[in-house]
Amino acid sequence: MPKQKTHSGTKKRFKLTGSGKVMKQQAGMRHNLEVKSSDRKRRLNTDQVMAPADAKIIKKLLGK
Repeated sequence: MPKQKTHSGTKKRFKLTGSGKVMKQQAGMRHNLEVKSSDRKRRLNTDQVMAPADAKIIKKLLGK
């Protein structure tokens, strides 16, 4: 049986930590940035851990 290919869109958007958690970039940092406060932009700019149910699907797409 052939190997499962990695989903190219998924590998650009998510990364796995050493312990196996899936990290993602938070939404809301693409536009209207002059309206948002510095505190809000700083909070949105950090990576966030995916929910376990969603992480299972992402790991499958990444081939892990």
